[in-house]
Amino acid sequence: MVKVLSELQDIREWTQARGGNPIMADMPDTGGKDQHLLGLTFDQHMLNADANEGPDRAGAHFDLVDWDAWYTALREQDLVLVVDDDLEGDTYADYRFMSRGEAEGSS
Repeated sequence: MVKVLSELQDIREWTQARGGNPIMADMPDTGGKDQHLLGLTFDQHMLNADANEGPDRAGAHFDLVDWDAWYTALREQDLVLVVDDDLEGDTYADYRFMSRGEAEGSS
């Protein structure tokens, strides 16, 4: 079943139940407004603080961030997290971002 998550606690619980963490990358400044590329990592290599895992890292431009900073960027971009929880008892980590307006229009 597809779920739309918009509250920090719900997003955090869903992500952490799958061993995930928030990541973010700064994007070039456009029109005087900070832009951030958001993501979630379920890859333990991102958690390796000394970066000695080589190319297995999810991407040099992404950084692990705290939940408050990540959620602030999500809200500023007016996004929600759409997750698929169809697999009973599984911790499958299928997600995508969608604009809040688009999510409300599709329900």
